[in-house]
Amino acid sequence: MARLKEVQNRIRSVKSTRRITGAMEMVAAAKLRRAQQRVEQARPYAEKLSEMLMHLAAGATGDISHPYFEEREIHRKTLVVITSDRGFCGSFNANVIRRAVQWITEAEATEIELLCVGKKCHDYFKRRDWPILGYEGDWGGQLEYSRARSIVHRLTDRFVGGQTDEIDLLFTRFLSTSKYQVTLERYLPIEKPEITEEQQDHSGAADYIFEPDPEAIYAALMPGYATTKMVTALNESFASEHGSRMIAMNNATKNAGEMIDRLTLEYNKARQAQITKELLEVVSGAEALKG
Repeated sequence: MARLKEVQNRIRSVKSTRRITGAMEMVAAAKLRRAQQRVEQARPYAEKLSEMLMHLAAGATGDISHPYFEEREIHRKTLVVITSDRGFCGSFNANVIRRAVQWITEAEATEIELLCVGKKCHDYFKRRDWPILGYEGDWGGQLEYSRARSIVHRLTDRFVGGQTDEIDLLFTRFLSTSKYQVTLERYLPIEKPEITEEQQDHSGAADYIFEPDPEAIYAALMPGYATTKMVTALNESFASEHGSRMIAMNNATKNAGEMIDRLTLEYNKARQAQITKELLEVVSGAEALKG
């Protein structure tokens, strides 16, 4: 009887867990739809901004002059790590943190500092002996543009002021509901656009006229480019997070259902064995009374 009670309690517990994971899956699916829309809206804007930068570089005469393009000897590097604030999203955070540790190992010859965006990466790195520049958490899986701009201003000010010589961005690029790619990109200095011969010929034929001058245009364009790059990375990461959580909760719900089936079968077998035992005891007692 004690065995039957134990199995019943486990079935009730697993059913309760299945209801929770099912609810979390639906919430993640709803958030994923909104995050995916933001990614699809942000990508064309970022691509068009990169195209404008390419055209500007193709049509300008002389070298590109702006602090964001300044290449210098690297003494200190900064890594911006974007993870989630919450768990229950499979190996999402572990994959990002593993790549961050690899980056740290490869950058042993220089000074490093980390900017943690998301509670999970901050919880991991604060227990290690690595310098943390700052922490931005409690996003709730949703972009806050003002906070993104604040991060951009902090990073660009440090780069222009010479406090760091290179800034890398580590995030997850959203590919589909069930697939993402851990991506490491250089944030600053911005790589100068590569101009092909075809683009040079085209720019010469177009005969661009810059007003007031290319330097002033770069000064107006570069802050927006840096902000767009950060916003795009955050949107991509949040969409990847929600997709990973939805898949993880879907798998957990399926596993809970399979466990309930196994426990139910185990309960039925135990119950059948108990009934058989009781019948045998009744029959044995009746035969004993006859004798």
